[in-house]
Amino acid sequence: MINYDRRILLLNLAAGWPAIIAAWVLLWMTPYPWFVRVAAGGAVAYCWIWIGIKSRNHQVRRLQTISNLLAALREGDFSIRAREAGNKDALGAVMFEINTLSDTLRTQRLGAEEATALLRAVMAEIDVAIFAFDPRGQLALANRYGEHLIGKPADEILGSKASDLGLDADGRSGSHVHDIEFPGGSGRWEIRRRTFWQGGEPHQLVVVSDVSQPLREQERHAWQRLIRVISHELNNSLAPIKSIAGSLSSLLHRTPPPPDWRDDMERGLEVIESRTDALNRFTGAYARLARLPAPSRQTVDFSGLMKRVVELETRLPVRVSSGPELTVSADPDQLEQLLINLVRNAVDAALETGGGVCAGWRRVDSSLEVHVDDEGPGLQNTSNLFVPFFTTKRNGSGTGLVLSRQIAEAHGGTLTLHNREHGRGTRANVRIPL
Repeated sequence: MINYDRRILLLNLAAGWPAIIAAWVLLWMTPYPWFVRVAAGGAVAYCWIWIGIKSRNHQVRRLQTISNLLAALREGDFSIRAREAGNKDALGAVMFEINTLSDTLRTQRLGAEEATALLRAVMAEIDVAIFAFDPRGQLALANRYGEHLIGKPADEILGSKASDLGLDADGRSGSHVHDIEFPGGSGRWEIRRRTFWQGGEPHQLVVVSDVSQPLREQERHAWQRLIRVISHELNNSLAPIKSIAGSLSSLLHRTPPPPDWRDDMERGLEVIESRTDALNRFTGAYARLARLPAPSRQTVDFSGLMKRVVELETRLPVRVSSGPELTVSADPDQLEQLLINLVRNAVDAALETGGGVCAGWRRVDSSLEVHVDDEGPGLQNTSNLFVPFFTTKRNGSGTGLVLSRQIAEAHGGTLTLHNREHGRGTRANVRIPL
């Protein structure tokens, strides 16, 4: 097959062939001697071939220049520039586009290098171990904290399997917490595993973070809040018991006793008994929170369940905005208790202002979303809503909302309360996976 250079030469020669034939015909029609006509025809043919070769060389050199420029871009050398980029012709337009492409690639490479440098600096400084494994499952990258966690420099652990480094855990994707002892530390670690693609092949990214300290901090805050509430409740009961016991003791030591000492004794003992009952209710409520069993899931017709819950409330008619017919996999007793608590709280709030209560449900993606709206005074302080034993009701135990949220979370869902955007009152929102 004829290559491109020769095709250009043949095309150049073919373009001049009619003119050469015409020149030879005219020469043979002249009266000059035959050798003069042959010499003149040979000179014309020589010029024709010389010009064709020169034209071919000129075009090939331009193409070679473009090839060299593109090769330099492929090699990452953006310093070479085309000189004829300013010409107002097709070749100048090509050279201009090549120079523009070179500027664009240089800017992009500079941005990529700066982003890579920033990423490396962040990876080196964060207290999270990052490991990347190639498609063969061998370690290809580890940051500084990862080296510290494994107890070896990256040069020694590159190429190792995740199982050799203690990073396989259960091998599942997603986020999981495990108790693991690494050479560089032990405790509770969250292992997050994700798949990313590079070069058309799947790679594994494993991120290991220490959750022991945050968990201990949360546990400490939880204990502080719990102890504060328990101390408040105990003081509310023990302080009057101590005061009345002291008064009764002084009453018994008085000689002669006052004539109504029996009445005073009975009233004092009634107060002590009342406060003791309050302590019993308090400890019983705490026991119910601590002993909430795991949900025993069944297929539950939600519309029937909601109807039963609303019928249990007799103090105030509860409007129901019927939603779609849905079945949910849940513990019917726990789910019913959750809804009873929310409806009861809504009615308590509505009775304060003479408002109403409305409940409804809908399907959102693959979850059941239930709302209970009241026209009460609304929420004044949301920071203590889910603190155990905290209540603003006169005879409240402070466990209803806490228990309700535990039930929702045990089913993989959520419970939130917030003031309604349109109108007064509060909306309780429950979302549970179907």
